[in-house]
Amino acid sequence: MSRIAVVQTLFAWEFRGGEADFILDYILRHLHPKLDSLDFAKNSLKGILAKREEIQDIITELAPEWEFEKIAPVDRVILELGVYEIIASDDVPPIVAINEAIEIAKSLGTENSAKFINGVLSAVMKKYKPQSYAK
Repeated sequence: MSRIAVVQTLFAWEFRGGEADFILDYILRHLHPKLDSLDFAKNSLKGILAKREEIQDIITELAPEWEFEKIAPVDRVILELGVYEIIASDDVPPIVAINEAIEIAKSLGTENSAKFINGVLSAVMKKYKPQSYAK
């Protein structure tokens, strides 16, 4: 649920602007009041925002058939979370990041979202965490 809260926050922030931290607090309080792992969501959001340009460049590079702006907004924010977890999180194994992103895509995206996200994130893992890809 922490990841879903982060995806919801990024989605809302992209469309409405404002303070991403405030949006996350609102989402956690009103949509996920029983969530225990608030630190995970807050740290993930902070990390994504700090590395957002790098993350978007990676997505652009590894999904060359899609212009970044033309990727469905929900797929885009799911990819941002997944890329962040693969390249910057020492706590989340890359394969877990990919699997979690796929599950979020199945529930929030279109019928093609999960396959697209799997392909892009697998390419990210192969390039940035080749030791994990080989396993």
